[in-house]
Formats: sequence, C-alpha cells, structure tokens
Amino acid sequence: MDKFKLEYKSFGDHALLIQWPRLVDESILTDIISFNELIKQQLDVQETVPAYNSLLLIFDTETVLAKMIKEVNNLYKGHYKSDPVERKRWQIPVCYDTEFGIDLEDFAFQKKLSVEDVIKLHTEPVYTIYAIGFLPGFMYLGGLNKTLHHPRRKEPRLKIPRGSVGIGGEQTGVYPQESPGGWNIIGNSPIRIFNPENQPPCGVNVGDQVQFYSIDKPTHELFTIQVESGIFQLKTLELND
Repeated sequence: MDKFKLEYKSFGDHALLIQWPRLVDESILTDIISFNELIKQQLDVQETVPAYNSLLLIFDTETVLAKMIKEVNNLYKGHYKSDPVERKRWQIPVCYDTEFGIDLEDFAFQKKLSVEDVIKLHTEPVYTIYAIGFLPGFMYLGGLNKTLHHPRRKEPRLKIPRGSVGIGGEQTGVYPQESPGGWNIIGNSPIRIFNPENQPPCGVNVGDQVQFYSIDKPTHELFTIQVESGIFQLKTLELND
C-alpha cells in the first residue's frame, strides 16, 4: 500500500496527534489500524486512540515533540510489514417494532419509503466502525445506504433508552447507555455494547464490522433476559486482513 502524507500536532505535553487525509475511507482506516499496532510494538506509549483519519498517542510523561515526530515519521516511512490485525464482524440483533422505533414511521414517511424498505436498507450493509466515543461504547458506523441519510432531529431528546438504534446524518449507531440524543430512533437492540463489569468493558474495536439483523418483539424480550443473565452470545465472524 502507498503511504499517505501525515500531519503531526501537539496535543498537550503528553500526547501527539497524527492526522491522515481528512476523508472517511476504508484504506485510510486500515492504514491507521496497522500503524497503530506497529507503534504499540515499537514505541513506549501509554494509550493510543484511532479514529476516522487520526491516531492519538498518549505518553506517561512529558515528551519532546520534535524528537517524537521524527521517530514516528521514520517508523511510518520505513519498509515494514505489520502483523495481521485481528478484526471481527459483529451480528447485532435489532427490533424495529414501533414501540422501540419511535421515529421509524415518520422517518419512513419523510423518506417516501415503507417501514419494510427502511428495515431492509438498514440491515443490508456491512458497516465499519470508524470511531468509538461520545459515550463509552458508542460506535460511529460508516456504510449507511445513501437513501437513509437524514438530518438529526432539530430538538434532541433528553432521554434515549439504552440500546436505541438511530440514524443521524450519514451515520447509524447504537446508544450503549441511556443518554440525551438527537438521532432518529428506528429500533432497539437488546445487547450491551459496553459493560463495565466485563474485561474489556467494550468488546468492539475501531476497524471491526457490524451487520444488523431484524428480530421481533418476543425475540427481543428473550434476548434481553439472556443478556441480563449473562448467557447471550453475540454472533461474530473472524476477519483476516
């Protein structure tokens, strides 16, 4: 793969921000993830945060920026072959019943689609996790069908239930906790993306893939019970880079 032109910026005394071209692009994300793995192997970093077209490096102690930029840049330009990065495709169940999808009928009306068409278009793509943030475990997913692109609500709600599946702009995602939010809610997933009792608390990673599949209300109720009792197992597929 051809190397990208990187930019480097100080992010305080203990962090360095590396920026790739400002595009939402699968090849850029793949390069970031591979370089992130190499950095963790080769450099003494406390934490790394990959997202979209950037990689944040956080260090234990104050670092000399110019020296670190040179070291990172030389590492990136070097002829290296990174180890394969472990990625998964997560199969996430969603109940699109209007009890959960409180915006679904209005959303379909505004898009001049049937509810069934919205569900079909939402479950067909394989999405890529480009970032995790806003809330712990909130996945920013790329790959939403253009027909479903839709602005966020003009007036955000103060309380969105955990598991709510929404569409905002060009993206879709799942609210991992109850929170305020302005996305159009079209369904609910019974799974828990983020659980502080688990190690790690968030099982998904940037670069992983997600595909939604539709379930009915009785199945949602069953899965909810299984999740709460700790016996529910998400369907996953190991991906090879």
